[in-house]
Amino acid sequence: MPQVTAETWVPVAPDIAFAVSQTTGKIRLRWDPFIRHQHLIDADVPGKGVQTLTKARVGPKMISQYASYRPPTSVGMTMVKGPWFFASFGGGWRFKPETRDGIDGTQAVWKYTYSIRPSWLRYVAEPIGQWLLGREIRARIAAYAKACEDPVVLDSLG
Repeated sequence: MPQVTAETWVPVAPDIAFAVSQTTGKIRLRWDPFIRHQHLIDADVPGKGVQTLTKARVGPKMISQYASYRPPTSVGMTMVKGPWFFASFGGGWRFKPETRDGIDGTQAVWKYTYSIRPSWLRYVAEPIGQWLLGREIRARIAAYAKACEDPVVLDSLG
């Protein structure tokens, strides 16, 4: 299965880095360039088994489910329902403490795996998916890194 990975270092502790990644509503829209709309389905807080509806800025929408939720170290999701061209889609975000130049922070690594359907389309669609999804995820994690230093985002964490 194809995989796309992006990573960044942020100058905040893992609990803050994790919390920023899980923001919702206006705060999420403030930093996340990938989404146009996102909300939890029949839940007030994220957790294992909770589903989320995400509408991407570029058009497709997906219902995903938290396969794991382990603050402040990791979160994983799998697609329940999504665009016709994904046979499967999943992602995991990991947060690990890391000190750089004497500054305590967090290394964030986001990985996504997917498969394309129908199978005859994979030869053409997977390279396009690697390029497009890779571009989107790199832009998204760069925006996330800025959010980890944005006073409005950080103040929203309470």
